[in-house]
Amino acid sequence: MQPLPIYDNHIHMSPNGRNVDALKDYQREGGTALTLVTLPYPEVRIGSGSDFSRSYEVTFDLAEKARDATDLEINVAVGPYPVLLISLAEQFGLEKAEEMMMQGMEDAGHAVEEGRAVAIGEIGRPHFDCSPEIWDSSNRILQRGMEIAKENNVPVIIHCESGSTETNRSLSEIARKAGLDPSLVIKHSSPPFVTDDETYGVMPSMPASKSNIKEALGKGSRRFMLETDYIDDPSKPTAIMSVTTVPNKVKWMLASGNADEELICHICRDIPDFYYKR
Repeated sequence: MQPLPIYDNHIHMSPNGRNVDALKDYQREGGTALTLVTLPYPEVRIGSGSDFSRSYEVTFDLAEKARDATDLEINVAVGPYPVLLISLAEQFGLEKAEEMMMQGMEDAGHAVEEGRAVAIGEIGRPHFDCSPEIWDSSNRILQRGMEIAKENNVPVIIHCESGSTETNRSLSEIARKAGLDPSLVIKHSSPPFVTDDETYGVMPSMPASKSNIKEALGKGSRRFMLETDYIDDPSKPTAIMSVTTVPNKVKWMLASGNADEELICHICRDIPDFYYKR
């Protein structure tokens, strides 16, 4: 008998974190699959555009170690982390920093072409106030990422501001300019904006809190994914959420009557299967 699918759509691993041991905990609690998203690693200093590909290699290596040590299905997303643009601009100037980020985006596309990654992310723009110049540059880099996603028929996972539905409208507009179906835009750390007039076609990936889940289901939606954004920082072992949060919330959804197995299969199997073609 197949186990009930339990999918966390946004997990990080760190070479200096618990990495494989954390994913063993996730599997032990019932997790079956996840999206492993790259992050800037202290082990790889970004001093040129080509350094991004070195950073992605860390992610691929961690994914392989986890596959060897667990039975989890692991889908990998790579891309230049958007907030890096600010520190790179301070070091090298904005024009050079944008070139470097663009190279990181191109290399993420090559990883997808090679079958090593199944999504581009997390990409986007700073989630806090920034200068107009950084904002405009970020949107140019983001649009190029969406163009590459379109060329490869894969989704993008977006890191950006989250406070209003205007964010989804903006992301949808940029996707259309890039020729990418807005439904292939996955909004990481999304509020429970799940109705058609809230998403503008964008797919919400929500932090797996009871309040978010209740609100989404209360709107009659079945179109969302759950995530923890677990960052694998030994000094913050439950940040952003504990790695076992999604399995525990899925169990709560079933026990509380908020969802049945058919709905769980839709959220944790059918939707990820559509996006990541597992």
